[in-house]
This record gives sequence, C-alpha cells and structure tokens, in this order.
Amino acid sequence: MAEVKLCNLDKSYDDGKTYVLKNINLDIEDGEFVAFVGPSGCGKSTLLRMICGLEDITSGELFIDTSKVNDMPPNERQVGMVFQSYALYPHMSVRENMAFGLKLANHDKKTIDERVNDAARILQLEPLLDRKPKAMSGGQRQRVAIGRSIVQEPKVFLFDEPLSNLDVSLRVQMRQELARIHDNLKTTAVYVTHDQIEAMTLANKIVVLSPLAEGAESNLEQVGAPLELFHHPRNKFVAGFIGSPKMNFFKGEIIETGSETSRVMLDSGEVIRTCNDTSRAKAGDKISLGIRPQDAISEASGDNTVTGTIQAVERLGTESFIYLEQAAIEDSCVLRVEDSRRRENGSNFTMGIPAESCHLFDSHGQSFVRTKAPHFD
Repeated sequence: MAEVKLCNLDKSYDDGKTYVLKNINLDIEDGEFVAFVGPSGCGKSTLLRMICGLEDITSGELFIDTSKVNDMPPNERQVGMVFQSYALYPHMSVRENMAFGLKLANHDKKTIDERVNDAARILQLEPLLDRKPKAMSGGQRQRVAIGRSIVQEPKVFLFDEPLSNLDVSLRVQMRQELARIHDNLKTTAVYVTHDQIEAMTLANKIVVLSPLAEGAESNLEQVGAPLELFHHPRNKFVAGFIGSPKMNFFKGEIIETGSETSRVMLDSGEVIRTCNDTSRAKAGDKISLGIRPQDAISEASGDNTVTGTIQAVERLGTESFIYLEQAAIEDSCVLRVEDSRRRENGSNFTMGIPAESCHLFDSHGQSFVRTKAPHFD
C-alpha cells in the first residue's frame, strides 16, 4: 500500500493560457478508496492520468509512497490502471490476458501462475480462466481487466470510469464486487466516475471537482467523507452535485439574521424560518435556500411551506417524484413522496420546508452553517 500526495498540482495547455486543473492539494492515505467526481470537463480523468504518468504535470509535485514521481515513467510508479474499455486481447484466454504483463516483465512461470491463480480466486474467475473474452459478459470482462492490474501487485489502483460501459444491473453487481475486492486487498484506490451513486457507495473519501471558472484559485471544491459532503456541503456547487435527485434551490433574501436561526423571504413571497447561522450577513442580502427532495414534507400546511404547480409526476411504485413549478425556483424542484397516489398535472401542491433541513448559500455560493444539521460518525 502507499499514500499519494498532490501538492499545488497544475495542468495547463497553450503555454499556460488554458488551465484544466489548478492548485490541486490532496492527501490520499494508505488503503483509502478515494473517488474523483464532477461534471464533464472538470479534469477528473486528467488528474487520474497525471497520477498514472500518462499526462505530464505542468507544475506542482506528486508523491507516491514518499517518492516524488513527476518525471518517473508509468511503468516505474507501481500503479495499476483500469480503463473504461476492457482492452483485452481477444485471441488470448483469461489466464493469458492476466499473465501477459508479467511475462513482459520477465517474471518466472511459478510467480506468474501463483499471482494469476490468486487474482482469479479474489475475482471469482477460476471457472473462466480458459475462456476467451468473446465468451464472457461485460461484467466478467471488467473483472479480468481488474485482475490484470491485481497480478502486478501495484501500490495504488487507478480506475477510470470502469463501469460506464455496463448496463444498470451489472453496474450494481460490479459496485459490490469492487467493494469486496478493496476490503480484501486493502490497497489504496483512486476511482474516477461521473456517477455520484458509485462514489457515495464505494468511496470512503470523495473529491469534488468543478470546471475551472475564470479567476478561480482552484477547481477542487471539497474533500470529505460521503455523508460529510451530503450533509455539510461547503458551497452551492457541491450541494447541487452531491445527492440524487439533486437539491432544490429557491431564490430569496434574508429578512432577519441570527447566530442560531434566521428568516428569509423567497421571491414568491413565502417567509421561511431556517436553522442557519447568518450572523455574517445582513437583512436584504440575496440568498439561495436549498432543500433536498427527501427532506421536504408532502401535503403540508401552516408556516414554512411553499406552494407550487405540479408539472409532472414519476410513479415508481412505493414512492413518487413530484416536479413543481414555482416563482422562486432557480432551476427545477422535485419532491420525493412515499406513495403512488394519483395527482393531476396543473394542480397545486404545498410542500413543507423543515427549518433544520434548510441549506442557505450567499450570493457567492458559499454555505451558511446549519446549526441543527444531522450528525454522523
């Protein structure tokens, strides 16, 4: 195992005119499973390839197991890369595919056989060792690609969206497989994905990246445990990216500040009491109020409510997603309800907004601390 340390890492093109990654500082501890997430164009795959050595580092320092590896070729970094495509040799069996890299490295036959057999046992590929890739499912092929990395005994595993080519059921199965493999091997792993569900279920640390905005010091938005990012997003970007369905945002302004509670008026006229520390703000400041779909209360009445018009309803059996239209909504608003009652498009619907579940963000997108936020281990 090894720790990975990124110090002021930059990646730019056109002689520094176009930055993809800027001022990336990150510590990945021994044995951690870390996921890089973010929208397309945020540089997550580029950052992974920089760790692997497939992309040059413009500036900054990269350490693997205390050794600076900036100028070290990929084959000397002791990392194992698993790509989005399986990239298996179609004319070779599973055994031959997994052993190929070891043969190129001139390992003896006994060592090769031991490593391939051990990897096959871990990946439950033993009955498939003599099959060709064309005789296997997508999930089995991806396990072979992972096995090809395992036999190299790398210090760090690097995964570049390895499940994106699989259908939904296979992705769920392979998530479980990857979690089991990591529990068995305890090897440091860095995983790139655009699927936040993969990140939330697999990783014990998530790194959220955003496309680099003009004038921004860095496109690294927040680093933390999955539940930390979910319950305590540092800014509006993280709040809107982590969570499925995504957080709802309403436009408004602060009308009463406080260190424990505050009140805001939405652009549609509703007054909402929140459990947020707004002592650094003043009355009249523009804000965005966020509420997660599962935190809103269905068919509410009285204070702390917002009434909108139903645009669409997705009925999923035991639960439904209700999409609302309302004057203060910034993008879209969805409410999750645990029933499948029939509701008509165009009818009014009132949702309750619990004060302790509100997220508040200032005009720059920075979060006001929630004073009664959920706690977790």
